[in-house]
Amino acid sequence: RKETFVSPGVLDQARRIIEESGIVEVDPSSWPQATDRKQELEIKMGKTHKTLACAEIGSLLDVQKSADPEGLKNFYYLTQDLKTFVFSLVSLHFRIRPLG
Repeated sequence: RKETFVSPGVLDQARRIIEESGIVEVDPSSWPQATDRKQELEIKMGKTHKTLACAEIGSLLDVQKSADPEGLKNFYYLTQDLKTFVFSLVSLHFRIRPLG
């Protein structure tokens, strides 16, 4: 497990991405359950605490074959957006050189 500290602006942006996705209203009970590899996302925002987990999603074809394609597609795109957001932050951190 890794830990980092970010500015309030970064937290606001992450919160906006999660809120706009509508993932908090999704019911993951019909998603494919993992046997060995899984994807998991835990969201804690204010009084909201939700844990979402499913079998590893290889492609959108896996999503379309599921019992809840809309909810799982929402989860798939949210995880992709969050990964891109985090990788961009890490990339910016190592690319910027402090003055002096």
